[in-house]
Amino acid sequence: MRALNIGATGMLAQQTNVEVISNNIANMNTTAYTRRRAEFHDLLYQNLRRAGSNSSDTGTIVPTGVQLGLGVKTAAVYRITEQGSVTSTDNALDLAIQGKGYFQIDLPSGETAYTRDGAFQLSPNGEIVTHDGYRVTGLGAIPTNAESITINPTGEVLYKIDGQTALVNAGQIQTAIFPNDAGLNAIGDNYLTETAGSGAPTTGVPGSVGFGTILQGYLESSNVNVVSEITELISAQRAYEMNSKVITTSDEMLSTVSRMK
Repeated sequence: MRALNIGATGMLAQQTNVEVISNNIANMNTTAYTRRRAEFHDLLYQNLRRAGSNSSDTGTIVPTGVQLGLGVKTAAVYRITEQGSVTSTDNALDLAIQGKGYFQIDLPSGETAYTRDGAFQLSPNGEIVTHDGYRVTGLGAIPTNAESITINPTGEVLYKIDGQTALVNAGQIQTAIFPNDAGLNAIGDNYLTETAGSGAPTTGVPGSVGFGTILQGYLESSNVNVVSEITELISAQRAYEMNSKVITTSDEMLSTVSRMK
């Protein structure tokens, strides 16, 4: 009986859906987290009577035919890249991107990672780094006698030394944009890497055409809508229960047939 397998594919699909939703809820307070959404496709169809085939010698055509679907499959887990809200932190090294773009991070492997998590810190060498100590691309070291650090909306990093009035430039933050943000590969720790699906990055100065500006003293919150996620969770639970009911009903039908024998 096909219904057993069809119901099983439905339960597996909704299990994946719940796992995606649970990950969204778990990361509702993760800085700059972008929520995910599971997408599903129907499986192959079995043609018991093909539409458009001849139904008689006189040339009459079967208008619709008989197609039986074989269930559902997970097609993709899509990343929703809309901007999260920004929260003031009053920390000079907390940065948020208002608009499109990703910070570029130098990984120990020599690769470049991308992130919208701008919760940066100073390393023992005075470099601006992530929580893991990975350096922000393109910036020089800031001396220990620097009084203050200013990062303007276009990404210039400036600092003031005690006893001097002029600001010193420590480098320029350049952000990256991609043709398809949803195609980036998440490697954990709020880092993303380039893939063939994302396309090659275009780097530029924040605030230029197509690039968002930088807000110093702010962090971007996740874009998870808790009410929406709970609603989706309830819907997925009900769909899971209905698919399990299909399996129970199919089993009862098979039991009836076996008793007839």
